[in-house]
Amino acid sequence: MSKAVEESKAAAPPPKPLFGSCWSCRILSGSALIGAGFWIYLSPRRVISRGIAPSPWNIFQLSFAVSLACWGVVILADPVGKQKK
Repeated sequence: MSKAVEESKAAAPPPKPLFGSCWSCRILSGSALIGAGFWIYLSPRRVISRGIAPSPWNIFQLSFAVSLACWGVVILADPVGKQKK
């Protein structure tokens, strides 16, 4: 029985990347995430630029905005699709 399990694992096709090889899908998704990150980033920056001390919510918004933008860059760069075995 263990041979059958091993053979089925060996015969399984490799998983496809999330966006496949669709360049336009990656451009649209990546740029939308970068834009959303920039949009969210603007609100707490306006508060901080007025000289008001940032609240924990403002700090959370800033870190969330940066993480969204980084996620967009990762989708654009597609590091998983460029791996070699």
